Amino acid sequence: MAGSRTSSEAQLRPDPKFADLVLSKFINCMMVRGQKASAQRIVYDAMDIIDKKLAKETDPAAPKEAIVVFHRAIENVKPFVEVRSKRIGGANYQVPIQVSRKRQQSLAFRWIITSVRGEKGRPTAFKLADELFNAARGEGKAMQTRDQTHRMAEANKAFAHYA
Repeated sequence: MAGSRTSSEAQLRPDPKFADLVLSKFINCMMVRGQKASAQRIVYDAMDIIDKKLAKETDPAAPKEAIVVFHRAIENVKPFVEVRSKRIGGANYQVPIQVSRKRQQSLAFRWIITSVRGEKGRPTAFKLADELFNAARGEGKAMQTRDQTHRMAEANKAFAHYA
């Protein structure tokens, strides 16, 4: 069929080191100007740094592998609701709306990457490792962004009937 598109999910291949599709998608989001090898190096270096931190961890409930920390961080940062601006009767209302699974993941990726790129002065792999480690524990800038989004939705709950 001429002009038909292939979904990016169908073309997505697992990453070479961990064989994980979500990590592969994250690497693609980290990529700048088509430099996938650089993005992979940064993410894999961050995973190595997380492994070193986990080796020093004394908490028995702590995960044993970096990929588990990565998935836990993404799950923690995913928002459940967000506010969308809706124009009704000449007035704009911030209406809380449920977030789809795909958008939850893309927002989580975006918030983590934005918080990593916003911090200056250290190599990106170290910043990414810290942000993922903190997000897995429920801390960090990405978690603050998620909490702020949830607070906005809670504050505008009165307009939920406009959704």
